[in-house]
Amino acid sequence: MELKVLNIKGAETGEVVTLNDEIFAVEVSEHAMYLDVKAILANRRQGTHKAKTRAEVRGGGKKPLRQKGTGNARQGSTRSGLMVGGGTIFGPVPRSYEQKVNRKVKQLARRSALSAKAASGQIVVVEDFSLEAIKTRPVADMLKSLGLNEKKTLLLMPFHDSVVSTSGRNIAKLNVMVADQASTYDILNSQAVLFQKAALQKIEETLG
Repeated sequence: MELKVLNIKGAETGEVVTLNDEIFAVEVSEHAMYLDVKAILANRRQGTHKAKTRAEVRGGGKKPLRQKGTGNARQGSTRSGLMVGGGTIFGPVPRSYEQKVNRKVKQLARRSALSAKAASGQIVVVEDFSLEAIKTRPVADMLKSLGLNEKKTLLLMPFHDSVVSTSGRNIAKLNVMVADQASTYDILNSQAVLFQKAALQKIEETLG
């Protein structure tokens, strides 16, 4: 697949790039994407939830009522899970939600996500650019010129540029990342993937 390279004004530069078919034209594996996204979201969970059991709540030393003659059920402690103020029965306890996915499956998932975006025309290539100072306006103007200002956009760069990253931080629908760090979830969670030209080579080194 060939794509025209645009400048930050949205005009064609006359240059054309060829997308690697091994990355952008593979058979989409929905199951691999499902496994990878599920693991990514699960690994974000802290797992610090906790409810006190009857052994951990305060009080309960005195028998609340006598054993016989009240007509009520027998009660040995006010901290029972059946009583107000008692412990929680089978409540949540701290745990790890970590899930592991094989490296080949993760790579297949990322290739599938990029191939799906390419097939639906949601990949845009822009010439390499940098900013002299941290300003949101140039980045916002670029997105508007490219017709991406209303879309959730993932901007992929060949290397970390703190000026560009910080400039795009205030744009709600923009996510700026280094190309080789973008996960399957990041790609699928965007409506458009905007590549800097040099970032294509970076992604080929990672997934090619």
